[in-house]
Amino acid sequence: MVTAQSVSTVELEIDGRKVTAWKDETILQVARRHGIYIPTMCYLSKVKPIASCRMCVVDIEGMEDPVLSCQERVIEGLKVTTNSESLYNYRQQIMKLYDVNHPLECGVCPKSGECDLQDKTLEFSVNDQDFSARDHYRPIEQWGNISYDPALCILCERCVRVSNEIVGDEALQIEPGGYNSKIVNLKKDDLNVDWGECAAVCPVGALADTHFKSTTNPWELTKIPAACAHSSFGHFIYYETKHDKIYRVRNVAEYDTMSGVCRYGYDFENRGSNSEEDLAKAFAAFEKADTIVFNSMITNEEALILQKLKELRGYRLINPEARNYQRFMQAFTGITGQNLYMGDVDALESSDYIVVIGTRVADDVPALKFKINQASKRHRAEVIYMHPLEDESIRTMVTQFVKYEAGSEESVVALLAKALTEDKALPEAIKRIFDALDEGYISAESNVGEEEIGVMLRKTKRKKSMTLVAGADLLAHPKAENIARFLGLLERYAHMEVIVVPPSVNTLGVSLICDLDDEAGSYAVGYNMPADFVLSALEDAGDVNMPALNQQEGTFTTIHKKVVPTHVAVGFDGFCLNDIANTLGLSTRYTIDYTSQLPQEKGFRAENFDALPAYFDKDGNEVRGYTLQVQSCPEEMALEAPDELESFDGTVVYVCNPNAQKNIFTNICAHLPREDRLRGSQQFATAAKISDGDVVSLTIDGYAIEKKFKVEPELKGTIALLPSFDLGFEGERVTRGYRFNQVKLKQVGK
Repeated sequence: MVTAQSVSTVELEIDGRKVTAWKDETILQVARRHGIYIPTMCYLSKVKPIASCRMCVVDIEGMEDPVLSCQERVIEGLKVTTNSESLYNYRQQIMKLYDVNHPLECGVCPKSGECDLQDKTLEFSVNDQDFSARDHYRPIEQWGNISYDPALCILCERCVRVSNEIVGDEALQIEPGGYNSKIVNLKKDDLNVDWGECAAVCPVGALADTHFKSTTNPWELTKIPAACAHSSFGHFIYYETKHDKIYRVRNVAEYDTMSGVCRYGYDFENRGSNSEEDLAKAFAAFEKADTIVFNSMITNEEALILQKLKELRGYRLINPEARNYQRFMQAFTGITGQNLYMGDVDALESSDYIVVIGTRVADDVPALKFKINQASKRHRAEVIYMHPLEDESIRTMVTQFVKYEAGSEESVVALLAKALTEDKALPEAIKRIFDALDEGYISAESNVGEEEIGVMLRKTKRKKSMTLVAGADLLAHPKAENIARFLGLLERYAHMEVIVVPPSVNTLGVSLICDLDDEAGSYAVGYNMPADFVLSALEDAGDVNMPALNQQEGTFTTIHKKVVPTHVAVGFDGFCLNDIANTLGLSTRYTIDYTSQLPQEKGFRAENFDALPAYFDKDGNEVRGYTLQVQSCPEEMALEAPDELESFDGTVVYVCNPNAQKNIFTNICAHLPREDRLRGSQQFATAAKISDGDVVSLTIDGYAIEKKFKVEPELKGTIALLPSFDLGFEGERVTRGYRFNQVKLKQVGK
């Protein structure tokens, strides 16, 4: 996809029509933007031209042979013909070759009705066959959630390019062999590989979602635009439904990419119900309560309802995750003077210098990993990954791994801020803090050498677009606010765009809308959180059933700093939070009536829900919702010197869900892998005196957990990964604090 990076334009003719193009565009891109059709089979807007299908050939005046429009750049005065008898015959012959021995299974093929091969075979009137080839037995292979049928594969290479250029797993390659060529999977047993995006771009039925095959026909499904409920990316998705059932989730794969947890984590609706009696019970609980405890898996409108209930009835609002984020951003913006971080997630893929700190990014936010991979592949970006745990899954995109000790983030960020602002005009008070830094002590205790920071600094030379990604490890750190101030210095003075990653789908929205409290009162109502009385979107898991996010309409505030709409995919039998609020003194007919009331002083607009757009334009740009308006805020240069480092000795676990699981709702999704074991290296097992397969117990924040332990060969060091998605509402205790925890492990079984 080409954007208007320069003002240099050229004029050319396509089929006798004069058009204007940017100098760096291809003929195919210009034609598509101007609504001129050129057929393709292998072309995919979001990857480099593949040029394997040859269907996009066009004639150019003055040139003897046709050229590939997907590769040919435009020049001034070019005269292009996209269709003629000779081009039609050429394309028809290509289609005949594609159709040689292609199985006639359209009636049962999961791609039937949306198959490029099917469409082009009809378009080019392939009614007879001039070619033949001896067929061979090629067995179907199972790759996680998808199947690969080599007999249906046309070797367009889309899946290979997506695996390498977008997802970054580098799991697929072409095995050449003439007619016996096929796609080879190098990581078919790896649960962490994201296969869904590869299947999404397949133009035929060779790669297909296994759970969707033989269930229904695509044309029978209703497409409902929505936003993913499991990630702060809020991916633009379509729930595809029939008879009040979600059959699959799809995206506009030509332009957009989404993670596997979003694609396959769709069946989390609450099939329970509630009644008038339940409404009376909820009313009584709220009458008794002085506190509402909730998480960030709610819409902006629900967050505003809770805020209005606080203003009306004096409730305390408790959301530990969003409160951590709120405090962090308040400290960060006190340095920058603006209420939002300036980093642009979409521009991240164009950055040439990226620092990732405080997140195991491939697991925490897979879609962010995709962006970083694109920056690495397309712009040869320097990618510096700073974390106590190395991650083998991003090894090919990382140019420098900086390992620091758990708990040392404040001092490490201080070192980084000092190095990158050394030649900047800083306030004297901040200069004094940097001058007083004991870099030798910090390097010795944090395990980050001064020479490593020096290497990072040298890599910034001649870099034009620098981004820092700050993850969830930093938000609940004991010195989170001071870390935020150091990061604010980087954004303000080092001109490094910072992205502070919201951990959940609407953490950013909640932090902007709600006046959150730190301490709960004596009696609490929980909304998908443990409390004295629980409203639960998990069926019969609380006192009253409530609709899940795929049963509601409203908006989320995403990591892109955009307010995006989501719609009801399947129904819910009963009332929602707005109905409860109306019994308590509010008076609004529909939840989405609050969309236009979202606080404008925080950057929201007075937009009606039904007016929010959701589509891609001809250039492949997403047009969805609206972008928050950046607001000025008071500056407060309250930076402090880093504290002495606390050592994390003994057995340490890191609260981290695998990339295919995120929360209590993904835990009940049938098509997501459930890796719920405590995973660590053999070194960790030896230090903890446990073995592979042992059931162990541990306690975090007063919550007792039992897990089976697995030795993971790819992990190194003495920190283990502890998933929390399977721990239910009570497991929220595990995720609200700093992610690294010193624990005592006790073997309790095998």
